[in-house]
Amino acid sequence: MSLAPDLLAILVCPKCKGPLEHRAAPTEELVCHACRLRYPVEDDIPIMLIDEAKPL
Repeated sequence: MSLAPDLLAILVCPKCKGPLEHRAAPTEELVCHACRLRYPVEDDIPIMLIDEAKPL
């Protein structure tokens, strides 16, 4: 399963409030190019905590 398009349309980076890119492979994640952070998606739930983000 993947994230719903309606959800992807409203999600923004919690740090800068900028747009996110959805990546499905090799692992599902949301990427903020402005902050250079990757937010993981676990069991179809985006983990939108800045402390949980990984550098790009």
